[in-house]
Amino acid sequence: MRIIGNVLGMVGSRRPSQGLHDLERAGYEYVPLDFRLFCNEQAFAGMKRNRQEALECGIPFLPDHPEQVPEAAKAYLAALGQTGLKMPAALTTSLPRDRSNPELNEILKPIVEEEVRLAARQGCDALVVRPLYAGIPCGEEWERNRAYLLKLASIVREEHSSMQLLLENQSKYIEGHLVRGTLSDPAEVIRWLDALNTEAFALKAPDAASVNPGKKSGGTGFSKDTGAAAGESTGKQEREPFAFCLDVGTANLCGQDVYELCTALGDRIRAVLLRDCNGHSDDALLPFTSIEKHGCQTDWLSVIRGLRTIHFDGDLIMDFHDSLANFPNFLWPQLLKLSKELADYLHWQIHMGDAMRRYRHIVLFGAGNMCRNYMKNYGEEFPPLFTCDNNESRWGEEFCGLTIEPPEKLKSLPEGTAVFICNLYYREIEQQLRGMGIRNPIEYFNDQYLNTFYMDRLKGL
Repeated sequence: MRIIGNVLGMVGSRRPSQGLHDLERAGYEYVPLDFRLFCNEQAFAGMKRNRQEALECGIPFLPDHPEQVPEAAKAYLAALGQTGLKMPAALTTSLPRDRSNPELNEILKPIVEEEVRLAARQGCDALVVRPLYAGIPCGEEWERNRAYLLKLASIVREEHSSMQLLLENQSKYIEGHLVRGTLSDPAEVIRWLDALNTEAFALKAPDAASVNPGKKSGGTGFSKDTGAAAGESTGKQEREPFAFCLDVGTANLCGQDVYELCTALGDRIRAVLLRDCNGHSDDALLPFTSIEKHGCQTDWLSVIRGLRTIHFDGDLIMDFHDSLANFPNFLWPQLLKLSKELADYLHWQIHMGDAMRRYRHIVLFGAGNMCRNYMKNYGEEFPPLFTCDNNESRWGEEFCGLTIEPPEKLKSLPEGTAVFICNLYYREIEQQLRGMGIRNPIEYFNDQYLNTFYMDRLKGL
């Protein structure tokens, strides 16, 4: 899984070096080619004013000059080359969600086409693109988008690239309220992807027939690359030209259960845009930061469980530019470090079971609620040899099918055995074990976001 850092609001389009180096120092390995740096939503809101400002600053105004996309990105790409950061994915320019003027779609199209060309030439293997929506009547979204999206796929092909175009779920404004928009319904996503992939393949051959997304497609001519991460081909199967990017913030705005979205779409999800919001405003905040007294406004339990259930191994794209905009810029480097730790935490939670697979044997430390939840979720697949506890009155007791042993027994563990701490006092217990001279690998187990959970909590354990 690749964790791709946030550049919007952090990296300047004309002086990008400082922001990119700060991302690298924060521990990020990957950043996107985010075209919103060079032409953001505000460029389309008051175009006359923004055109004049661009002229005064001597920078390209892309709505008037889409051919200058490479020039607009030149400084960013040059600065990126002075770092060790990699750029595997891109995000296209998009319109504000409340735009209702269909003429804006015609202005946007050539900009995105140039962005697709540049992303393909730069070696990006995934590009997130929003379907056209400004002023398009409900029910006509497919007809208005089909030719546009297939044109983008043909540009990818002309550039001899295998870059995937990742369609993103949308919300839309109705009388000032954000509601579900294009590609919010999983069934619609599947119809669009099946139709686009079939037709994109058919266009390689003469006399290709168009495809009706309302009908279930047959063989697409492309094989799903289920054994590889998003953006990585196994070399044995041809990647589909279209896949899906799940925007967690949009799902939250639309009141959707991300677990249900994930299980419905499965391996069609090749990237996840991680951003928090309050469910009412279209914000991009750091995960776990949009909170009220009674908890998070985003259902992160649903997000983690859903991605874990489908064994998601694609791209996690961080987007928290509104957090940056309202945070003291002097402290941005510290916020970036926190964002990377949050992304690593989400990666750990999503791939909780992967840690067990690395070891020949497992023992647990802790004989309480977390141990019970380990056994309920992983006990059959990864059975521990035993569990330990510091409470000597429980030594020799049977608990959840395991014998509770004293910590001293950990000194004689067989080779290839790891100790999984099942207790919230992780760091204190790890320090205890290292102080005892135990050199086996020590891992942390956490039951906060498990797919099944004992609700009858044991008291005092």
